[in-house]
Amino acid sequence: MTERIGIVGGGLLGMSLAHRFRKQGHEVTLIEAAPQLGGLASAWQLGGITWDKFYHVILGSDSHTQTLLKELGLDSEFRSVETKTGFYTDGKLYSMSNSLEFLRFPPLGLVSKFRLALTIMHASRVKDWKALEKIPVAEWLAKWSGKRTFEKIWQPLLRSKLGENYREASAAFIWATIQRMYAARRSGMKKEQFGYVRGGYAAILKRFTKQLEADGVSLRTSCPVAKIAEGPAVELASGETLEFDRVICTAAAPLVPKLIPGLTGAERERWEAVKYQGIVCASLVLAKPLANFYVTNITESWVPFTAVIEMTALVDRAEFDGKHLVYLPKYVASNDPLLNESAEAIRESFLAALERMYPHFQRSDVLAFEIARVTYVFPIPALGYSERLPGFETSIPGVFAVNSAHIVNGTLNVNETLALAERFATSAAPERFESQRSNSDLITID
Repeated sequence: MTERIGIVGGGLLGMSLAHRFRKQGHEVTLIEAAPQLGGLASAWQLGGITWDKFYHVILGSDSHTQTLLKELGLDSEFRSVETKTGFYTDGKLYSMSNSLEFLRFPPLGLVSKFRLALTIMHASRVKDWKALEKIPVAEWLAKWSGKRTFEKIWQPLLRSKLGENYREASAAFIWATIQRMYAARRSGMKKEQFGYVRGGYAAILKRFTKQLEADGVSLRTSCPVAKIAEGPAVELASGETLEFDRVICTAAAPLVPKLIPGLTGAERERWEAVKYQGIVCASLVLAKPLANFYVTNITESWVPFTAVIEMTALVDRAEFDGKHLVYLPKYVASNDPLLNESAEAIRESFLAALERMYPHFQRSDVLAFEIARVTYVFPIPALGYSERLPGFETSIPGVFAVNSAHIVNGTLNVNETLALAERFATSAAPERFESQRSNSDLITID
């Protein structure tokens, strides 16, 4: 049965849903407020370079992403590179890219190193992630790695990603992180293998957009949505109303009640209870490199950003006209004042920290500096998270909500987003949906 499906939100989730529902034979309209599709994967121009606004990598084990690249004819453009990892602690920069460097890592004693390695290995082999949802991440890490290692390594890293919200997070958070990154290793803790597509996500989004157009998906960009109403219908900010058989909202969880005002009080409470982290991410184009690490983890509390991401340690410099692209992300609570801080103040704070971390760095090396900010990036995986999360179907007939909050056994990345789109498109197929509705069942995330 062919249906008219409206999808609100043109990020990779919305694009992937449009792609899948169109392949099922439905009439699909994709509605996006921004002038272009892509969301968090969007690219921008910086110092004459066009690249991703936020940092991304593709792993060889990212099966859903690899499948999409093949469908778009971009698999031949994929490049995989062995990268190195840095660690900035006690005012010094260390390399921790292989087993020997790990054993030599001065901040930890031999016993602490053994327990840290055991923690990572154990997490990589755990299968029952739901059991970990019942255990605070701090408690679980302290138990496996020891108090010293937790306070020296894990706690600063948790704070850098989750702030004080780490106290609310479950052990499933670190499990999901280790699971994905462990898949990037060829064997044990030896070699990291990350990848990218030539041209970055700008190339992927350009090809994906053309594919959607060729397949007959109606793309409505620069169309902010006022609300999703019964009917179901989408009321645009322009005053235009679009009617569908089904509407799927892909906005972040805190925005769902605002876009779907007809939800019940209980539904609103469940969506509003999902707490998100935001991000303030500086992108720098430099004349010289900082180091040779793709990622430098930071445990020093005085550093104003979460990590140093040097894309040139992964991506061929030819992509950047021989220059160096660096990201300085800072993850913050969705109400953190930094989200509204002036660009000048952030620039001064970040550059001063780089000068202190890298003695050879000079501000004259900075060819471009821009800041991207997003209020809602990923949800905090709190204790019992999956048990309290709303399902896909709302109480309004024909209206669904699916978003990053539904990634319950992984971390937010493109591969998990594509997997979520596949899971929803399969579970919400008309014939299955009608069968479930006849049994008074809501479509769940299981």
